[in-house]
Amino acid sequence: MSALPGKALILVENLSVPFDRRVWQECQTLRDAGWEVHVICPQGTKRDTEAEVTIDGVHILRYPLKAATGGPAGYVQEYGSALWHTLRLARKVGRVDVVHACNPPDMLFLVALYLKRQGAKFIFDQHDLCPELYLSRFDRGEDLLYRAVCALERRTYKTADVVIATNESYKDVAVKRGGKSPDDVFVVRSAPVVERFHMVPAEPELKRGKPHLLAYLGVMGPQDGVDYALRALASLRDALGRTDWHAVFIGSGDAFDAMVALSKELKLDDQVEFTGRISDEDLLRYLSSADVCLSPDPLNPLNDVSTMNKIMEYMAMSRPIVSFELREARVSAGEAALYAPANDEPEFAKLIAHLLDSPEERAKMGELGRARVAGPLSWENSQKALLAAYAAAVR
Repeated sequence: MSALPGKALILVENLSVPFDRRVWQECQTLRDAGWEVHVICPQGTKRDTEAEVTIDGVHILRYPLKAATGGPAGYVQEYGSALWHTLRLARKVGRVDVVHACNPPDMLFLVALYLKRQGAKFIFDQHDLCPELYLSRFDRGEDLLYRAVCALERRTYKTADVVIATNESYKDVAVKRGGKSPDDVFVVRSAPVVERFHMVPAEPELKRGKPHLLAYLGVMGPQDGVDYALRALASLRDALGRTDWHAVFIGSGDAFDAMVALSKELKLDDQVEFTGRISDEDLLRYLSSADVCLSPDPLNPLNDVSTMNKIMEYMAMSRPIVSFELREARVSAGEAALYAPANDEPEFAKLIAHLLDSPEERAKMGELGRARVAGPLSWENSQKALLAAYAAAVR
């Protein structure tokens, strides 16, 4: 098999495509490099609903999937259904040169094994550390299911010819825990397309009559810290006496309803707005009007070593950030963020108040963040690593 472009099949279970921005960027990069790109992913609910479509030269097959609710048993059912549909559609795609599986879950190696028997090479694109995700999401400790998750990760590493990691922390895990050679692990950082994120005229009416707007953008799951942000905002109001702000929480997830309920419980509903998922146009409106952006992911085994897309997107919009002290958050944001001690909500609130009173510091932080995502953390650099991973796989 030559290292020239061939036929690639990308497997995704976590999000639909092209809604999954990282995967869509990878698809476009491979297409531009001459690869024939196919994707198998779930259908969206409000977008990405077609069962089969070709977008900008990328062929996408989608399957119906009911998202898990409740505990781990719901995820077993979801992942089992996704695995069956993925294998069914992979047979429809036929022989490929590379099968590129994006986790979670760490079960797609079973589809890769089927395709490897037909001559494909397997690239494992590790979006999440599933053992750490399990510990962070479910308060069950290292039980039988945890050990099963670890076993699936080991099999995935063993099956993979090449591993793509989202940052150096993940690469370290692939080498030390996964037993991969450092030469077979490539860091492809998630990075926003800077051209997609651009300032539009600020709209004071989005601040609902307040001087300042605070913004959160991202998934709302149990491990994403929206509850920490809400309690920090209650502290900002009650302990610091600050009511000169309106906050918007953009995004959705399986904790969305619980977070709306918590906002009401904390009597924040007159100052906090939940938009759900919104269009890119509306996203730019809110972020262009925001004074401070929030990254409240708490310290846990997963978050400490994960790159947060929200941080990258805030920086692309030249927004200053308040974060908890996390290893990879600091690697991403550098001086574009202020860092509260891990999980310390009152200190998080104090940093918000400090930035609200410091317009010059906010502007400087925004400039530093924009320079980082346009330079050393740009998708252009990630593209080179992605193509190098493919070359290594088919070499």
